[in-house]
Amino acid sequence: MNNGIIILDFGSQYNQLIARRIREHGVYSEVIPFNTPLAEIISKNPSGIILSGGPSSVNVENAHLIEKELLEKNIPVLGICYGMQLITHLLGGKVKKGIKGEYGKAKLQIEKSNALLAGVSRFSTVWMSHFDEVESVPAGFNINAVTDVISAISNESKKIYCVQFHPEVSHTEEGARMIENFIFNICKAPKDWKLTNYIDETIAEIRAKVGDQRVILGLSGGVDSSVAAVLIHKAIGDQLTCIFVDTGLMRKDEAEKVMKNYGDHFHLNIKLIDASERFMTKLKGISDPEQKRKIIGNEFVAVFDEESHKIEGAKFLAQGTIYPDVIESQSVKGPSSVIKSHHNVGGLPEELGFDLLEPLRELFKDEVRKVGEELGIPHHLVHRHPFPGPGLGIRILGEVDEEKVKILQEADDIFIEELYKNKLYETVSQAFVVLLPVKSVGVMGDERTYEYTAVVRSANTTDFMTATFSKFPWEFLENISNRIINEVRGINRVAYDISSKPPATIEWE
Repeated sequence: MNNGIIILDFGSQYNQLIARRIREHGVYSEVIPFNTPLAEIISKNPSGIILSGGPSSVNVENAHLIEKELLEKNIPVLGICYGMQLITHLLGGKVKKGIKGEYGKAKLQIEKSNALLAGVSRFSTVWMSHFDEVESVPAGFNINAVTDVISAISNESKKIYCVQFHPEVSHTEEGARMIENFIFNICKAPKDWKLTNYIDETIAEIRAKVGDQRVILGLSGGVDSSVAAVLIHKAIGDQLTCIFVDTGLMRKDEAEKVMKNYGDHFHLNIKLIDASERFMTKLKGISDPEQKRKIIGNEFVAVFDEESHKIEGAKFLAQGTIYPDVIESQSVKGPSSVIKSHHNVGGLPEELGFDLLEPLRELFKDEVRKVGEELGIPHHLVHRHPFPGPGLGIRILGEVDEEKVKILQEADDIFIEELYKNKLYETVSQAFVVLLPVKSVGVMGDERTYEYTAVVRSANTTDFMTATFSKFPWEFLENISNRIINEVRGINRVAYDISSKPPATIEWE
């Protein structure tokens, strides 16, 4: 899709957020590496270009640069953080190493307004994350706003605007207005990004690409693979075969629920493979978390490979790849380049010998959920929390066995059930129970017990890069503890994890 906003990625942890903010306004946006050739950028016929932030400095050797000619194409440009420093550097201004840098909230004062800052209060709070700073601006540029440093500059005749802060972050009070000013008032971008159009166009593309061939898809029951499955089925019907591999490490009754929700209700052709015994055998005696992840991932691919090649005439392998996966795979070095291995189990390798079909690869997670609802998937299914590829294998600390899996499934099911019952499930981002390889003494009735400790974990986050623990009422936590201890044989102690990310992670392994 052309005429949208192109975001050049310099390694900012916020680049996906910029794209999502623009799409929320109904304008298409795309994130591509900063070193994409100029001809390729121009061929996309963008309405505007944004240079993202990044951890680099323009003054170091091998700094992340762009071709200066990009700034001479009469295409509106917005430089954010590093993007502002880069534009300054390329056009003859000066960027110096800061004395102390600015991190977190800062007070912005507008000294000379422009089209980007139109309608923004003279004083407002913005979000900073930089060390270097602009010392002198290029010829023809105005200083528009300051904090402790020069924080907004522009050359309106060349349609170049720069800000040192991050307008895409919610902490910048009037950032949404600035982004709206840029995409509509400055770029005149067309408001033509609609998910209903996307569904119709994608269905047509799938039919054209697949023809009368067969497609296989690894269905996990998670949001991405489920939406991909229903979308493809809508396009080609029974030419799609889904393979659901029950690793024995799933949520309670997950296989049964998937067969009911997607087999019975949507009439998907699903091949259920019970490989639980195979996974348990491979995991016997293994305690190291990274080793467990690798074993589960490798075994999953092996099982899927065996089963997929039993399906006669299958040419395409469909996957629920979404846009953040695409961005991460092409990211420059920076905070956005880190991908956790446990997020990728179940992402199948291309070496399986099929052509790839990825109908969701242009969508962010919130857009995938909306597509799912448009396709008729019940709200509670498309708003499920993330579940790691290795499943309960990394929520049982230490060695995994069938008894521990059953204990954890029961405890986790109680927690999730109570979240739904108390209308809390969709107020948090990810919630689950962890089983520790720790036993402690307890008293139940007149008997002493020696059983496992469970930890309840719930986190709130917008991007999963940082997170805070969920602040539940004490009465709710007390009820969770009582139910788990009373109803789950094998647990006699429940703790609540109140650590944030960083320094902790959301998952325990």
